[in-house]
Amino acid sequence: MAIKGIEAAIQDSIRVALAQAGYIVFRANVGKVKTADGRFFDAGLPSGFPDLFGYKPENGRIFFIEVKTATGKRRKDQVLFAKGLQNNKVIYGVARSADEAVTIVRNEFKILEDKR
Repeated sequence: MAIKGIEAAIQDSIRVALAQAGYIVFRANVGKVKTADGRFFDAGLPSGFPDLFGYKPENGRIFFIEVKTATGKRRKDQVLFAKGLQNNKVIYGVARSADEAVTIVRNEFKILEDKR
C-alpha cells in the first residue's frame, strides 16, 4: 500500500475512534481544481491546515489533528500552521494512531513540535 493509502487508513481509524469517544470530528478537504479554461486554483482550506478538526461537546474545546504515518514528517506549511496556534486555547497534535489522537484530545494536549 502506498504511503498516501496508509495515511488515509490511519486517518479513517482516528475518525472512528474520536467519534466513539464522543467527540465531533471533521475531515479537512483540500485540493486543486481545474477550471474550464485550463487554469488551476486551490479549493478549500488554507495550506497547512490539519487533516482532522472538531470539538469536544462537554466543553466546546476545538481540536486539530495532523495525521502522519509512523515515519511521516510535517511539511513546512503544516509546521507554520501549528505555530500559529501557539497563543490560542486550542488542542493540537500529530497523531500516528487512533490511540494517540484520542489521548491528544482527551488530555487537551498542545504538541507543536515533532517528537520523532
